[in-house]
Amino acid sequence: MLTEDGKHLYVSYDEYHNLIEKLAIKVHQSGWAFDTILCLARGGMRPGDVLSRIFDKPLAIMSTSSYRADAGTVQGHLDIARYITTPKGEIAGKVLLVDDLADSGHTLHAVVDMLRNRYAPITELRSAVIWTKALSTFEPDYSVEFLATNPWIHQPFEGYDGMGADKLIEKWSV
Repeated sequence: MLTEDGKHLYVSYDEYHNLIEKLAIKVHQSGWAFDTILCLARGGMRPGDVLSRIFDKPLAIMSTSSYRADAGTVQGHLDIARYITTPKGEIAGKVLLVDDLADSGHTLHAVVDMLRNRYAPITELRSAVIWTKALSTFEPDYSVEFLATNPWIHQPFEGYDGMGADKLIEKWSV
């Protein structure tokens, strides 16, 4: 649900999974056959996992991080992992790069540039995200929702940010 002022988008688990399914449909209807899904951790892990299951393709993972301050609400320096975890040796062929959103576009630009310059076995690279914000400088190949007001997206699992094990114990104590 988008707030009236357009500054916040609240997404339930059901909405989140429906959006991932719509993303899968867009990729499928494009007719593009790919070999591997590469998700960006953390935001792309859930969509990447679901797409990997739907398309029956191996899931590779690359860790990136820039939203660390203030419970993940402030973007800082972008860190990109030096290695990709993949069940098939090295990532190669046609790769679908998956993240949750194209926010500023900075992360996706940096990752795509790195993959194109350092991973010659990748013969074709396309990108898929759930949301694309208007301010993004990166245009993904596949996206489900365009967010003209650039809202902060409140994803359903963010309740775990800063929760800690002690709060879980407290929650489940009788």
